[in-house]
Amino acid sequence: MNDQQLQKMRSGHGFIAALDQSGGSTPKALRLYGIPEAAYADESQMFDLVHAMRTRIMRSRAFSGDRILGAILFEQTMDRTVEGNGSAEYLWQEKGIVPFLKVDTGLESPNHGTQLMKPIPDLDVLLARALDHGVFGTKMRSVVHLADRVGIDSVVRQQFDVAQRILAVGLVPIIEPEVDIASDQKEAAEDLLKHSLLHALDEVPPDRQVMLKLTLPEQDGLHTELVRHPRVLRVVALSGGYSRAEADERLTRQPGVVASFSRALTEGLDVAQTNDQFEATLDATIASIYRASLT
Repeated sequence: MNDQQLQKMRSGHGFIAALDQSGGSTPKALRLYGIPEAAYADESQMFDLVHAMRTRIMRSRAFSGDRILGAILFEQTMDRTVEGNGSAEYLWQEKGIVPFLKVDTGLESPNHGTQLMKPIPDLDVLLARALDHGVFGTKMRSVVHLADRVGIDSVVRQQFDVAQRILAVGLVPIIEPEVDIASDQKEAAEDLLKHSLLHALDEVPPDRQVMLKLTLPEQDGLHTELVRHPRVLRVVALSGGYSRAEADERLTRQPGVVASFSRALTEGLDVAQTNDQFEATLDATIASIYRASLT
């Protein structure tokens, strides 16, 4: 583990950028960026276009380690280059931004009001490749739709089982049990999830820490106990479909939690913008998310 990266994640000011849209979410990300599905013929062209979008973001003057702690990459992004360097290497060596890797492969069908992660084939091989690229940690996502204790406990148990494998090779896992913001049981689900997470954290070895990526909750300060838990390196929040303005406002009511936004980070960016327009839009976005992450 890189000690400089660890220190930045533990005590640095800023937020984590999520640049990890995978095959299922990439068409929407490109569409919001001004590139319709008719603009590419197959998945290969689609990933070329989204990498060009991510490269434009990563190369921006506004996208630097002064305000951004880390960035989560999709596997194909890690395998590609930015200015001749591997994407993860570029982030750390040129920008001072700690690289993370999305390792999950999607979601199972709903059961007990939740969606578990699909099996992750060749996880050990992927983790070894991430280490070779200088990656600091990983991220994996499950989804909670309903306040079902059985389902939520299953999600948390699966996340922590995989997290133990990630910790064993020296990487720091970001555990992401997202609560659906459209759920009519959102607040109750968030409360059940918090208690399940606290129980699971108590089982993490005393010399290890994980990170948590959680939905912006209904209750102010809900995550404070998680933020202060000795087995938690950092708690970050996903935007989850909220507009950037609402996500920022909700974040200010969660002391100690910093942002890890995806769609809200790229809101307002467009492929047709001039460099000056693109820089100004991204700089304003980063500034607002950074301010909200300081509470």
